Order: sequence, then C-alpha cells, then structure tokens
Amino acid sequence: MNYSQGIGKTIGVFDSGVGGLSVLQHIRQTLPDERLIYVADSGHVPYGDKSSDYIEQRSHTLTRFLLEKGAEAIVIACNTATAAAVSSLRSYFDIPIVGMEPAVKPAVAATRSGVVGVLATIGTIESARFAALLERYGEEVEIITQGCPGLVEQVENGELNSKRTRELIERFTTPLIARGVDTLILGCTHYPFLAPLIQETVGNNIVLVDTGAAVARQLQRRLYNELEDREESHSVARSKLTTSSPAQFFTSGDSAYASRIISALWGDSVIVTQLPSQYR
Repeated sequence: MNYSQGIGKTIGVFDSGVGGLSVLQHIRQTLPDERLIYVADSGHVPYGDKSSDYIEQRSHTLTRFLLEKGAEAIVIACNTATAAAVSSLRSYFDIPIVGMEPAVKPAVAATRSGVVGVLATIGTIESARFAALLERYGEEVEIITQGCPGLVEQVENGELNSKRTRELIERFTTPLIARGVDTLILGCTHYPFLAPLIQETVGNNIVLVDTGAAVARQLQRRLYNELEDREESHSVARSKLTTSSPAQFFTSGDSAYASRIISALWGDSVIVTQLPSQYR
C-alpha cells in the first residue's frame, strides 16, 4: 500500500477552538486526498478551565455532529479533550478515534541536559493520562510542567505577536529556562501557532517539540488498517475528490469572527459555518 495516496475517506477533527488547525495542517500534508471537516468549539473555549465531565459531554456532542456529516474517523485535536474524553469516545463509537498526547517520549530522546519543560493547559497537566506519561518517562529525565493560562485565548483572538502574548510567554518560560530546560514540549495544539514567538523568547538552543505530525501519521495508519475494507464505495468516494480536497469548517461561536481567524491561521480564505443549535 502506498501511504502517499489518499483513500477517499472523511475525517472529522475537533478542538476547543482554532488550535487544532495546527494538527489539521499536518493531516492535510500527510493525507491530501481525504475530505476534512473541522469544528472549532469556540463557544466553549477554553477547555483548560472546564471540568472533565463538561469536556467529555462536549466531545460526544461534537463527535455526533461529525458522524452526521459523514466522518469515518475522528481526531481529537486537543490535549485537554483527549485526556478527558478519548477513552469514553472509543468505548462508545466504533470508528477510529485518534487523540493527542504531549510529546514526552520524543522530548526525552531529544534532551541533552536531561531537563524537559512542558507548556500546557491546567486541564492537561492535572489529567490522569498526563500523570501516567510523567510516571513512565520521569525516571529517565527531569520533567517540569508549566500551566499557561491565557495563551489559548491569545491564539483565539489572533494575537500571535502582541505585547500581551510576549509577556505571557516570557512569564511561563523564564522559570523553565532557569532550571536548565533545553527541550520544550508544546502541550496544547494552540501553541504551535506561537512557536516563532516562543523560539524567539527562549533562544535557538531550546528545542521545541509538538505532536501534530505524529498524530497525522497515526491517523494514516489507522485509516489504512481499519477502514480500507469497510466501505464498498471506496473507488466512488475517491473519484469525487481531487488532491487537497477543500476542508469544511464549523464553529459553535460567532461564524463571521471564526472565518477571519481561521482564514488567517489556515493560510487561505475560508467560510466557517455555525453549528446547528442542538450542537452548540
């Protein structure tokens, strides 16, 4: 099987807001022929300060919407939602569901100083899944976590290089650098959009690690291993698609505002549709 070729599947992707677009970009690069549907749950952003039950409920709601739109696989393009809901979603829905995981393993492999920093939301840092990661790899290196309240909102507002964003990044990274961190995990899908500013702040000697590309590769494997024989109309579906098939975008927030922000981050002009009321 040539993994560079698409198989004509519909992939649903959701995040608390626009951060998951960083993952969607990797999916588009890896699987250019697949139909992509993205939901920014901006009416409920940020997830980081919400309860696990609340996030789980939203995750089920958004998954049902994406299934209604024809999704055959789901990507939870949000670390906090993955921690709160991936197990529940996998037990409830009989489709491939790919989640996010902070890139602790590659960061441990990359560090020279033996000190790894993690920038993440409070919800991710306090989750059981993240605790298990720290337990698995924490004996090999020192892992220092840093909650970053406010950074998600800066990306949601399109403030990728503002004074306020710079101040927040400096506040969150300075203690990590002081403790000898040489590898920094971007533990939220919003943060790759701030990577240039983070790199500028911490210096080029600090390695930044995120998981978008790894998630796209995992999705690719799951599609071929689990879906290629499920759909009889495989060849028909593929024939309707062209390379870089246009993505569809939805939001639970204001659609006009989301259209502006998502167009800027996606790098192309798009129209974002508001979710039907029962899914908002």
